[in-house]
Amino acid sequence: MKNQEKIIENTHLFVKKTLEKAEAGHDYWHILRVLKNAEKIAGKEGGDLFVIRLGSLLHDIADSKFYQGDESIGPKIARDFLQQQEVDPEIIDHVVKIIENISFKNTFEEQKFTSKELQIIQDADRLDAIGAIGIARTFVYGGHKNNLIYHPDIKPKTRQSKEEYKKGETTTINHFYEKLLKLKDLMNTETGREMSEERHRFMEDFLEQFYKEWNV
Repeated sequence: MKNQEKIIENTHLFVKKTLEKAEAGHDYWHILRVLKNAEKIAGKEGGDLFVIRLGSLLHDIADSKFYQGDESIGPKIARDFLQQQEVDPEIIDHVVKIIENISFKNTFEEQKFTSKELQIIQDADRLDAIGAIGIARTFVYGGHKNNLIYHPDIKPKTRQSKEEYKKGETTTINHFYEKLLKLKDLMNTETGREMSEERHRFMEDFLEQFYKEWNV
């Protein structure tokens, strides 16, 4: 296997080029924020930092919602890239399993795989989905999908199947109740939970202000 730092450097370059035209909520900046969050959590929780860095960098290399719901493309791209980098097969398998299992939509099914590294990256990814940046990303994606911002007669679907969730037929405000406000209680690590508290409160304050302005 090549030098680990060289592999990480090559992975940065690969991800940056691959995502250069990505939707703004799932671009290279998102990847860097997740990586930073994951490294911070790992500093307190432990874990294999090489796997955590690779998993963070590659976790959204081909998000299924931008590929007609196909969940196989991202793991395949990641595996092919890591094989080209001559990464050890067991590390490649671990990273691919992280990519396959990190998404919130998998909470609708029984979890088939877990590891400390997955839990750390998952918490890091969820942190970027909440708070001020999470709000910004939510409205960017809502605009990308041409979703309504809000409709008082369309209620959130707090109980739905994985397939219903993947269709994404909702308003942007409803997405807070269908996903974002749930993430604090889904954090895997103590560090992730602590980091989520302020971001969660910010979303609650935002929604309170939103309804105040809507109902003037």
